[in-house]
Amino acid sequence: MKTNPLKKVSQKIKNFRLTRGVFAWPYVLFLTVFVVLPLVIILVNAFLADGKLSFANFIALAKDGASIKVLINSIFIGAVTTILCLAIGYPVAYTLANMKTGSIIVILFLLPMWVNFLVRTLAARAVFEALSIPLGEGTVLFGMVYNYIPFMILPLHTTLTNIDKSFGEAAADLGADRVTVFLKVTLPLSVPGIISGIIMVFIPTISTFAISQLLGGVHLFGDSIHEKFIHGLYGVGSVMSLIMLAFVLLSNMLLKKFNKGEAKASIW
Repeated sequence: MKTNPLKKVSQKIKNFRLTRGVFAWPYVLFLTVFVVLPLVIILVNAFLADGKLSFANFIALAKDGASIKVLINSIFIGAVTTILCLAIGYPVAYTLANMKTGSIIVILFLLPMWVNFLVRTLAARAVFEALSIPLGEGTVLFGMVYNYIPFMILPLHTTLTNIDKSFGEAAADLGADRVTVFLKVTLPLSVPGIISGIIMVFIPTISTFAISQLLGGVHLFGDSIHEKFIHGLYGVGSVMSLIMLAFVLLSNMLLKKFNKGEAKASIW
């Protein structure tokens, strides 16, 4: 006896239940279409040259001294930006973490992030032009710090806020002054936040291209990737994109390994 197909469908509808897995499927579909698929395309293009799989694109990039020089310059600017963000962001995060209204004031640092990235950069350029400040590496560094310092303050503030204050009080009871408490207790416990902030600032900085173009015409690695794709050099551009992906994966591995070490140390 044949079963009615409509009856099967109705039975499945009756047995359907809203579980956590059901709500996860739209997210999985989004990641597949907009994250996994583009990465697969970039990976294929990196090893595809003249319709054949080869390392020709990697060799072409290795021979391109200009691109290598741009990468080194981007790493340097990214490192300087990260150091400046850390030097400014840590005192701010530390001060806010010790204030009762610190969590509210942090919102003021997050408000600029609600404004479009290009709008903020164009506003900074308008200020420089109004003050007759020549555009160059200095203005690019200012734009980098201006745009990315919230990514340093937020993880630092979260980490410093979660530090148990009894640790500092115990150190003070044992005779440690405020400087010693900070160097021996607060600073070591805030290292995970420092590492997170460094990664969240350094990686986007070396891959950006809007800030460098609008605030000084400085050529960074992100600009070079953009130009390669514009001129149809998809293979070399994909290889350069894989280099950026390698930076991201390496930084995440280091962060994960460091956090594991911190967790083991805290247990003992």
